Amino acid sequence: MSTPVTPPASTPLISTVDYHTGGEPFRIVTGGVPAIPGATVLERRANAPAAADHVRRLLCHEPRGHADMYGCFLVPPDDPGAHLGVLFWHKDGYSTACGHGTIALGVHAVREGLVESDPDGETDVVVDVPSGRVTARVRRQAGRVTAVTFVSVPSYVIARGVPAAGIETDLSYGGAIYASVPAKAVGLSVEPRHVGELIAWGRRIKAGLEGHPATRHPGDDRLSGVYGVIFYDDLGPGRQRNVTVFADGEVDRSPCGSGTAARLALLHEDGHRGTLVHESVVGSVFRARVAAETPAGVVPEIEGMAYRTGRHTFELDPDDPIGTGFTLR
Repeated sequence: MSTPVTPPASTPLISTVDYHTGGEPFRIVTGGVPAIPGATVLERRANAPAAADHVRRLLCHEPRGHADMYGCFLVPPDDPGAHLGVLFWHKDGYSTACGHGTIALGVHAVREGLVESDPDGETDVVVDVPSGRVTARVRRQAGRVTAVTFVSVPSYVIARGVPAAGIETDLSYGGAIYASVPAKAVGLSVEPRHVGELIAWGRRIKAGLEGHPATRHPGDDRLSGVYGVIFYDDLGPGRQRNVTVFADGEVDRSPCGSGTAARLALLHEDGHRGTLVHESVVGSVFRARVAAETPAGVVPEIEGMAYRTGRHTFELDPDDPIGTGFTLR
């Protein structure tokens, strides 16, 4: 159980717009966050714990959130070439990438008028994230958003057959470093009834990879470390089901956007061409393909959709002994 943190004496009202992408929550904070210093999004990620962690905790922890909550702070982009900058967060800290969140941001930017868009065509919403510049390609028909394609940073294979917790893992990068493991390798399948056991295995595997040389990012150590463990089932040619256990035992309800990018890098090296139909543990689907090959890696395009679930205003009663909240897992 996490320890409640005392916020600053004066905590303003915090406004959010909430979405889900394939069942995975995404809470976009639209007001009440103090300025987070830094010249780039990656620098702001490093400074966010000191500047705004009380807001992350308040929104992510119980009783306002839960152990699997996910969201973001909007920040300035690195330069005028992007529409938005974003810091992704979860109950344990700050991510370097998030595909399901980028899809939600694309819907949000178009529906809220943050980006001028074509009511009968495609509009690119360009977003700076800690791992680089990504795009949410938003498709509209008669003014209605019908789909979003997440264009990832270049993704690549890092290492194969890396041992951890008594099994072998494949490491790849899709904006964050992921370990891929067939669920059958731990005697399980990707089904809701096995989620508890998969969480336990994910934690063991991640701990087993801690400090391994293959988990270091080759260009920027701030992007190092295994972020998530992807357990997958093969369902036939071009189709897989996965569940990603990320951070400290958190479960992605969606097929995981940046995880799908990392999976595509492995599958592409294995000879897969064409579309990957990527299912989640709750049955939602992303459709993904490699759009290009570059010296830095393959460029994945991952199609999904996000839906708004509510608008909220949160506050903290100064007399509340629970403070910014807690998590039980």
